[in-house]
Amino acid sequence: MGKFVIHKTNTGIKFDLKAGNGEVIATSEVYSSEDACRNGIASVKKNAPVAEIEDQTAATVETKKNPKFEVYTDKAGEFRFRLKATNGQVIAVSEGYKAMASCENGIASVKKNAPDADIVEA
Repeated sequence: MGKFVIHKTNTGIKFDLKAGNGEVIATSEVYSSEDACRNGIASVKKNAPVAEIEDQTAATVETKKNPKFEVYTDKAGEFRFRLKATNGQVIAVSEGYKAMASCENGIASVKKNAPDADIVEA
């Protein structure tokens, strides 16, 4: 069972979504308040299960409507995803993955873990 872990940073407050094995599968931006952070978590819980995948690494990109997971490559050539809410705001991002299959597994894990994940404070 996954969990959202809220923790303070030097500049605000953010969350990590962790899978049952403790691995971080998605992280948020830094929010200015705990309420805003909890709203971000609620948005991930709501949007992740229904979001389609838009593969921006494909030769022909099939644009999807929000909410969606956007898959892209970073400057290091690794695959990453970002989850966008219905309004187009980025609400969670992944780490870099060396293989597309691993990135797709990360998305599947967010879809599976986010809806019922507990919220804990670090």
